[in-house]
Amino acid sequence: MSEPGDRPGHNDAERFRYPPPSHQYPQWQPPVPPKKTSPAAVVLITGSVVVVIVMALAFLAWGYPGFLRDDDVSGAIGTGPATPSSIPASPSTATTAPSAAYQLPTVGRAPMPQRSKPLADPVTCAFTPDPASPAPKKVAPPPDGPAPSSGTVPVRLATSAGAIGLTLDRALAPCTVVNFLSLVKQGFYDGTSCHRLSVTAGLQMLQCGDPAGDGTGGPGYTIRDEVFPELTYGRGVLAMAKTAQPDSGGSQFFLVFGTVRISPEYTVFGSIDDAGLGVLDNVARAGVDPARPGIGDGSGPPKIPVTFTQVTTP
Repeated sequence: MSEPGDRPGHNDAERFRYPPPSHQYPQWQPPVPPKKTSPAAVVLITGSVVVVIVMALAFLAWGYPGFLRDDDVSGAIGTGPATPSSIPASPSTATTAPSAAYQLPTVGRAPMPQRSKPLADPVTCAFTPDPASPAPKKVAPPPDGPAPSSGTVPVRLATSAGAIGLTLDRALAPCTVVNFLSLVKQGFYDGTSCHRLSVTAGLQMLQCGDPAGDGTGGPGYTIRDEVFPELTYGRGVLAMAKTAQPDSGGSQFFLVFGTVRISPEYTVFGSIDDAGLGVLDNVARAGVDPARPGIGDGSGPPKIPVTFTQVTTP
């Protein structure tokens, strides 16, 4: 059987034999010496190779998860190691070193965000079990059903650093308030510590509510986002953290004592009192503990521990 490229009537011997006697070889020409590469060309080629190698290493180090660094845990609140929980770093101010000394804000508390269109009253809440992220601390989700979207509820965080008073606002996030109060009444937050402090310009907040203490824990279920375009995160705001996925909040929340420049994807559900802001300022001034690992964006465990000794509500 002939192979592709064979010509009819030509066998292997014909294909590989020397040319017939009648073939005239070309006239001999003296060999031409190879051209020498100029020094400028050598430098250009060497530089190009170095640039390619550096870019490849940079991609592996920063663009490929798990290579030369820990997986980025600056997603938002979730439960379980597969969906670490946190507030994203401010894109314009993220660093790889601990945050610089915190400067007290020169302005008072920020105005609370308000919905341009009030919610229906009541609203219907739903809480979704998350089997992939079991709770480090056993807790029952609130029952699904109606919840009021008006009124406020006080909450007191007794902490190792001082008392922090909160006012939960049902008009902003009724289902989030229902969830927070349920966790408080079950003692879920008692004994937990705030695991992430950031004092970097554009991300000045303390993150709490993780029973695992490392940003990966939650209650074993998720709650719906209750967001709207007018959301802002200024000094005195209380908001929920979550993963990068929508409707993935659970138990972790963050307390804003300075400026936080993030997109309106995180549910705001209350405010912090003046005494509580003073406590947060003291914690912020002490900064991040350099002896404990952070997540690589300048944030990390606070040098002054903030442990909830008791969380209560009337």
